[in-house]
Amino acid sequence: MTAIDRTGIVAVVGTGTMGQGIAQVALVAGHPVRLYDVAPGRSEVAAGAITARLDRLVEKGGLTAAERDAACGRLSAVTELGGLADAHLAIEAILEEVGAKQQLFTALETVVSDDCLLATNTSSLSVTAVGGALRHPGRLVGLHFFNPAPLLPLVEVVSGFATDEAAATRAYDTATAWGKTPVRCTDTPGFIVNRVARPFYAEAFRLYEERAADPATIDAVLRESGGFRMGPFELTDLIGQDVNEAVTRSVWESFFQDPKFTPSLAQRRLVESGRHGRKSGRGWYRYGEEAGKPQPHTAEPCDAPDAVGFHGDLGPAAVLAELVAEAGIKVIRDRTTVSEGFIALPGGVRLTLTDGAAATTDCSGPHIRFDLALDYRTATRIALAPSDTVAPEDLRAAIGLFQALGKQVSVIDDIPGMIVGRTVAMLADFATEAVARGVASAEDVDTAMRLGVNYPRGPLEWADALGASWVRGVLWGLHDAYPTGRYAPSQPLLRRAAAEGKLLSS
Repeated sequence: MTAIDRTGIVAVVGTGTMGQGIAQVALVAGHPVRLYDVAPGRSEVAAGAITARLDRLVEKGGLTAAERDAACGRLSAVTELGGLADAHLAIEAILEEVGAKQQLFTALETVVSDDCLLATNTSSLSVTAVGGALRHPGRLVGLHFFNPAPLLPLVEVVSGFATDEAAATRAYDTATAWGKTPVRCTDTPGFIVNRVARPFYAEAFRLYEERAADPATIDAVLRESGGFRMGPFELTDLIGQDVNEAVTRSVWESFFQDPKFTPSLAQRRLVESGRHGRKSGRGWYRYGEEAGKPQPHTAEPCDAPDAVGFHGDLGPAAVLAELVAEAGIKVIRDRTTVSEGFIALPGGVRLTLTDGAAATTDCSGPHIRFDLALDYRTATRIALAPSDTVAPEDLRAAIGLFQALGKQVSVIDDIPGMIVGRTVAMLADFATEAVARGVASAEDVDTAMRLGVNYPRGPLEWADALGASWVRGVLWGLHDAYPTGRYAPSQPLLRRAAAEGKLLSS
């Protein structure tokens, strides 16, 4: 381990919410911590706020009174940058502006010793660019904590183009010693989490723009079928529409306006109108005492069919045959090999798992797609998308079938890939591309997405469970429907995994 010794001083520059959180983490880990802020008196206010947080930890049993007193004794505020001269690690958490960060680190270089590790907590700027003005850029590393830093375990350790391997290892080991879960990545726009997570928002917003479903329904399907903790509309309202849209736009521009990262016009209009989410009282949803809870579209109760046929292999949805039988509905199995597995309703209409193509484009006749679920046994909601020629009684039979399995049903427009299917396929696509380009290891990508944004599975682990061939098939279906380059599975890692049956998460 090359972690900074616990007697080593940690300097935190910038004493807003993130700076205070990082300082608290270092304090509780046993380090002396010095706070500095360019605004007069602000570092003293921050020290008081941190002390108050430690008091609350004592009240909740997270710290003993003795540990609190010792930590407070190691905390001090300084009024000049020179007060950080003997720091072993200096972390900045100032405004997200390259010039300001360069100016700060240039000044720090004249103050701290040559073996002091320098770290930026930037979430969106290039670590390489920040270090470009330094005499010794090799000791600058990205240490991207997630807010709130004392609670969230993930830390992205970002190596800029000039970062020394020893500096990155020292930062990684220090984060580990602080009880965090660090992941390594190269200096790419958005790092791991903000790069790979873009489709979670972008696909939902595109579905809304195409009038596939309303925000409350899309959120509900992703939560109750996809297993995500929050839907993208409610999550961006919590983050702040202005903040989320700015990150999306920054990543898109950093990738030279690659269509895979194209921002949402609907979200841009939301930001322009001042509807920034919870903090402004309105975003995708209304907030306040008089605002009701958004309700998803849910189908009325329908009668389930007495029997259905199962033909071929349903792939990721194979467990549905068991669930149907357990619900007391007769299962008629057809062992004849078919090109696509399906469930046959009494009227002859086929129910098929979304494959990236719209149901209406299927030449086998009236057709109903059902969406992907994280776990069909535990999912509480399923989305259905009927082709234009499906009769009302056949749609009611499909609704009744899933209701008999204990699911609420949301009927959406016939959109390629549906909701969960296209979202998961795109997350897997972005994750495999990040690995293929050497941004991070497969293990670190999955860890980052589970811990950084609370995904129910890492995207690569999820893709392995679904099968790389299924993921690639959905992407090609989407690419055929939207031939813009946004959905084309271009990276060789996914192609090889699909062709050879390899695991993406290994």
